[in-house]
Amino acid sequence: MKKILLSVVAMATMSTLSFAGGDIDPVEPMVDTPVMAASHSGLYLGLGLTASSTGIGSVSVFSENTGQDRTGDITFQAGYEFNPYIAVEGRYSTSLFAEDFIERDSWGIYLKPQYPVNDTMTVYALLGYGGMTLDGIDGVRASLDDNGFQWGLGASYDVSDSVAVFIDYVSIANDMSADSFPDSSLDISSQAVTLGVTYKF
Repeated sequence: MKKILLSVVAMATMSTLSFAGGDIDPVEPMVDTPVMAASHSGLYLGLGLTASSTGIGSVSVFSENTGQDRTGDITFQAGYEFNPYIAVEGRYSTSLFAEDFIERDSWGIYLKPQYPVNDTMTVYALLGYGGMTLDGIDGVRASLDDNGFQWGLGASYDVSDSVAVFIDYVSIANDMSADSFPDSSLDISSQAVTLGVTYKF
């Protein structure tokens, strides 16, 4: 009797598999489709507000020193990112208002080595050449139109695939000789801190 029962069960199982096609396909695990990162041309443009300090000898953006003027500037920038680690960038700044009396403009062209700390934050350096023109420092008539080495350090944070905010410090001038001054032996230095936004195309 047991043999007959086992034979019936075996035949029923085989007929069920035969009716179903005989094969059981394995269940494929669900895999998320990767999201493609936004592609950019490498070109980016930026706009920033800059606090700068220009004066004789030691200068500081954050404190009022004798013989210096602090200004609020607007800064325009354009750059090209070759890859996540290197870019070139150009900047132009002009003063909007001054603590005492000064009118200044500055420009620079930089090699921009950079390092992505994570998916959204990047630290970078600015190494290049630029110039500055000015008229007046701390109420004293003076003029300057000179060029030289410039450097800076900064960080940027990606708000979206195309938009980032940045903050950086740039040494614009270090002991540049004034064209005219009561004492022509005096040298002029300038530094700037910029907070701004960039857009990648």
